[in-house]
This record gives sequence, C-alpha cells and structure tokens, in this order.
Amino acid sequence: MTDTLTRNNHLGGLFQTIQDELGQVEASLKRFGRSPNPLIAEVNAYLFQKSGKRIRPALLILCSKLAGYQGSEHIFWSALIEVIHTASLVHDDIIDNSALRRGQDTVHAKWGPNITVLLGDFLYIQSIALALKRKNYQVIDIIAEATSQMIEGELLEYYMSGRPDITESLYLEILGKKTASLFSASCQIGGMLGDPSSAFTSKLKEFGRYLGLSFQIIDDLLDFTGDEVTLGKPILSDLREGRITLPLIYCLGQVSSGDRAELAQVIQNRNVEKDFVQRVLGLVNGNGALDYAYGQAASYSQKAKDILLEFPKSDVQDALTLMADFVLQRKK
Repeated sequence: MTDTLTRNNHLGGLFQTIQDELGQVEASLKRFGRSPNPLIAEVNAYLFQKSGKRIRPALLILCSKLAGYQGSEHIFWSALIEVIHTASLVHDDIIDNSALRRGQDTVHAKWGPNITVLLGDFLYIQSIALALKRKNYQVIDIIAEATSQMIEGELLEYYMSGRPDITESLYLEILGKKTASLFSASCQIGGMLGDPSSAFTSKLKEFGRYLGLSFQIIDDLLDFTGDEVTLGKPILSDLREGRITLPLIYCLGQVSSGDRAELAQVIQNRNVEKDFVQRVLGLVNGNGALDYAYGQAASYSQKAKDILLEFPKSDVQDALTLMADFVLQRKK
C-alpha cells in the first residue's frame, strides 16, 4: 500500500480508474456554467477553468462503484456536488477578504463584492433547481442537509473569528459542519445510488465524515508548514482572516501565561507582520502543536480506513484507502 502511494502521490494516480468519469464531470460543469447572461457565463468560465482537486466528485463516483452502481446518474450528482463546493468557496473568499485561491485571483478580487455575493447565491440556487429536476428526493434531502450544515459552520466560524478562547471541540464542530458535511454527503450519495440500504450508506457517510475532518486539519496545518508558491497564498492566511485552527489552539494551551497573552493579542489584532509571523511560527513549532495536529488528522484518517475494512477487497476499496493516505501526505 505504501509503495503504491509513493508511486501515485498525486490525484491523477489515485483516480486512474475513474479518469473517464471525471472527464464527464468536467464536461457537465462546463454545461452547468453556460448562461445567456454574459456576466454569469464569464465568471463561471473563470471559476471552472481549473479542475482543482475534484476530491468530492471522485469520492461520490468511487463510493457508487463500491456499492455496485452501473448507471450514469453519479456523473450528474458528482458535478452538482462540485458546484455546491465552488459556491461555498466563492462565499468564503468574500467573507475572508481573500485575494488569492490556488494561485489565482478570487472572484471577489477580480469582480468585486457585489457580483461575488450574487454569483455565489446563483450557484446555490442553480444547484437546487437542477437537483429538483432529477426528483431523487432522498439525494436532495442529503444535499439540502449538507448545504445547511456548511452555512451553519461558516456562521459559527465567523462568530468565533479572532477569538483566542475557541476550544478544540468547537473547532471540530466547525470542521464537521463546514468541510466534513459535504465529504460525508458525497460518499453517502454514491453509496445510495448503488445500495440504498441504511447500513451500507451510513458506513460510507461516516467514512466521508472522518476523511473530511482529516482533510481540513491537514489543510489548516499546511497554513503553518506549507510553501507559499505551492499553496498559492501566503502562510498564516488563516490567522490573517481571524481563523483560529488546531495548531494554534493547542499551542495556546501549552505556552506560558505571558506567551499566551502575546498570542491572544496577535490573534485579536490579526497582526501578522513579518516579526509576528516568525514569533507565532516559533511558538507553534516549539510546543508540539504541529505534531499534535498531524496526529489528530492521522487518527481520523485511520478511522476512515477502518470503516473500509468492512467492505470486500477491490480496486475501488484500495483507491478509497489510498485517498485517506493521500490526504495526510498532500502538500497543497
């Protein structure tokens, strides 16, 4: 397993068995993005010009295969899940006042806040309209619940923005709603397409939740350890935007009262000038915070893999297991 991951330590390798279907998802996204409104068409073309990781669509496709699904509906739902994810990113960027995502200008930076809010709303509403036409109300219920959870998580995160008193349990609640809910929904929908039995789909739902938690903790960890060029944004961007993540939460609980007071002031003021960046990185590195955060991500990844052991051995099961390993080793 480790040798395979080393050879395929990129999503192209992990998704080799579903490349054709992911290509169909890309084609569907382009169709979804078309509009007689020239501004909507322009912004959508910009949003979907880069394929990104497409982890959520890939999870839905793989889970549908694990459940023995033979049809083509998984392409539609995979594309729809990606539209919802993209809408969430559009809103995230305007809330956080982010100028860059994946190394390119955000919609917010390129078109301004008014268009960005409306475009994000349009993508959400378009997703609902497209879903309703399919009349698969079980799947629609899952998507509606996940979308509601994502927005609730964003609101909770914004409420706790710049507050050094955030606890680890509250941080995990935010992650569970904001990130893991759509991972979970993607896996659950994939399973439901092939086998709507509650036992099967509930296992895949839980697998997706654990994978989503691991993914987001690593994402937050990379904000401290990643390379700015690879990440496509400055390090400590989360802190600049008032977001307090696990490495910093753990560090606050380990340092002296003086250092804690200093960190709290940096957090409240969102002061990440050069000297403060080095100070924050020094404190986080010196108190085991990075190892602790990675350990938590690894624990969730292992829980996801343990669930997969309940399924028959197959190439699809291997691909999903490798996904859990990849999440821990990714650099961006």
